[in-house]
Amino acid sequence: MIERIGQLFIIGFDGAKPPDDFVEFMVSENIGGVILFEKSCNPHANAERLIKDINAVSPRVPFIAVDQEGGRVCRFRGAPAEYPSPSKFKSRSDLESYAEQFSRAAYYIHSLGVNLLLGPVADLGLNDKNECLRGRTFGKNPAHVIPYIEKTIKICRRIGLLTCLKHFPGLGAASQDPHHKLATADYDLQTFLNREALTFKAGIDLGADMVMSTHILLPKLDSRMATESEVIVNLFLREKLNFDGVAISDDLLMKSFGASENYGERALRAFKAGHDILLFGPDFDAAKSAIAHFKQAYRDGEIDDERLTISLDRISGIKSKLTSSVIF
Repeated sequence: MIERIGQLFIIGFDGAKPPDDFVEFMVSENIGGVILFEKSCNPHANAERLIKDINAVSPRVPFIAVDQEGGRVCRFRGAPAEYPSPSKFKSRSDLESYAEQFSRAAYYIHSLGVNLLLGPVADLGLNDKNECLRGRTFGKNPAHVIPYIEKTIKICRRIGLLTCLKHFPGLGAASQDPHHKLATADYDLQTFLNREALTFKAGIDLGADMVMSTHILLPKLDSRMATESEVIVNLFLREKLNFDGVAISDDLLMKSFGASENYGERALRAFKAGHDILLFGPDFDAAKSAIAHFKQAYRDGEIDDERLTISLDRISGIKSKLTSSVIF
């Protein structure tokens, strides 16, 4: 079982090219996938070569993940991959324009080898002070946002691109940016069910493959941040929204955690909360440390085989779509 633990991790690196031992580590540790950032996505031919190199040596099909939301959050720059921010599509009549531009981008990045879109953003733009989500949401009203979420998922399904709703249970009401500080919001369960839950439920009902949580503290829902909360992941996401796909953490390198906190402990607590995939962004050394810590925790009996199998089976099930010739 321990040799499969690497499948729980998606990792990245900083720079145009990975460190010399990055691909070797992915193979030896059976890593689940890689996340690409802007430096490694441009020029596009560089990303295509890198993806081919990773696929050529990986024993199992890896996730090749990217944030390509439109506007300022586009890892691939320039035509035909880049398209306007979600916030530019202000009315229902803009939906077809969005579909045309997003389709072009999605087909293109998929042709380069990307198989996991870390999107669409299902948050609502509820707080004008929220710099993290500036330009990244389709609006404040679920009735306006939902058709865009549904259209995105339908297009990706047709292409063969996996989708990941984010940032659960909803970052829009916060003002803090979890990249720099733990976000907080004061909505309660009823508010969540009548507001944030609606966009996520629409995406889940249409078959979104993954849901990404966010580093937010919601005191009226739980005393623990969402990343570490079984209440948020298992009760709200799995039971109330009936999601049985892959739950993925947001980047565990973010400063929402204590600066001196062990990266492996972050991964361990996120896994125990119910996440299936643990995401580490552009710090390869931190990812290596976290994986080693996680494996030791398994050896020490902190993680049982049944819980591990549940997540590995979910991941394997999603990956089977990537090797199927049938449109899902």
